Amino acid sequence: MHRLCGWLACLLSLLAAGAAAAQPLPSVKLGLVVPMAGEAGRVGLSMRRAAELAVEDWAPRLDRKVELIVKDDGFEPRQAVSVAEKLVQDGVWGVVGHFYSSSSIPASAVYFQAGIPQVTPTSTHPRLTSQGFDTVFRVTGRDDQQALTAAEFIVGRLRARRVAVVHDRTEYGRTLAEALIRAVERAGRRVVCAEEIAQGDKEFGPLASRLKALEPDAIYFGGIFREGGYLIRQIRQAGLVAAFVSGDGVLDPEFVKIASEDAVTGVYLTFAPDPRLLPTARPLIRRFEDRYGTLGPYVLYTYDAVGVLLRAIQVAKPEDGTREELRRVVRVLHTRPYEGAWDKNGDLIASPYVVYVAKKGGSLQGWFEQVTGIPEVRGAKARPSGLRRSRPSAAGPEGRTP
Repeated sequence: MHRLCGWLACLLSLLAAGAAAAQPLPSVKLGLVVPMAGEAGRVGLSMRRAAELAVEDWAPRLDRKVELIVKDDGFEPRQAVSVAEKLVQDGVWGVVGHFYSSSSIPASAVYFQAGIPQVTPTSTHPRLTSQGFDTVFRVTGRDDQQALTAAEFIVGRLRARRVAVVHDRTEYGRTLAEALIRAVERAGRRVVCAEEIAQGDKEFGPLASRLKALEPDAIYFGGIFREGGYLIRQIRQAGLVAAFVSGDGVLDPEFVKIASEDAVTGVYLTFAPDPRLLPTARPLIRRFEDRYGTLGPYVLYTYDAVGVLLRAIQVAKPEDGTREELRRVVRVLHTRPYEGAWDKNGDLIASPYVVYVAKKGGSLQGWFEQVTGIPEVRGAKARPSGLRRSRPSAAGPEGRTP
């Protein structure tokens, strides 16, 4: 009788061990913070779909379920902090976002305190990665890199000697404008004015008249497509033919709709190299467009941001989402980042920006055509383009990994 009880106890112990071993690994929870309402909702939806594609590609490699928790911070810094705190409470293992730097910067402090890695596909303000938080990374460039690309184009290609600058008072617009002014003045060119507008403004007639009177060779705008569209339309209506140059916040089909096709033709914009020129990106582009239609401007960035996090989780093999375990993920992001194309702050070593011209039928979104080449890497061991390293996973996890 005692022997039977012993065998029974042993059997029950083995069954319990087998049941424990059969327990699935804990799910990986990733936060995704993108705009889901208003005019930017269309862009946010494309980013969400890109994130879902990345999860679809990477989850089998992790042998565990990946759960995407999608949030919208409304572009409000305080709301961004609340969203970040909620994602921490939800137990996320990493965050992709936020969309604007004004949200990413305050949210990054919350993630840093929790030890959660944050990879942003769109936030470009230099301050984001200069706070000393080792949990912050980005797969896009910085505003000062973008402004320098624009300044070099204005001075070297357009040979402008008199430059007018306008920005929309946002952190993004002001940073672009200030960095461009410094670069233009270092090149010995004159900045004839630095004007400010406000987000939501639509009437720029008086500003257009003032700009025309200054006779600039080029006008640089730091801001978003909405105000940029109204501004260029009224500048052209005023008869001002100076070259118009702006940044990636204006590279959007809505810019064309607001401004009119005639007004935007010939406008120059800075952005990452056309993904259709990258062989590794073409399979993903085809998949996305076959499933969802037109490729949004931040689809590949978002796909890579998610892939970077999931690859680091795959390598680090954290047992759960505790701070101690997630530190292993952060270390992987620092020690095996983009094959050396990230610096210690989580920034791309090489500027990923090139210049586009707006013209109907352009290869990017049907309206924008790349006109300058990928910049060289100076003093770095990375490949010739930060962008090339910012989109290495476009072939999916079976191709070249990030």
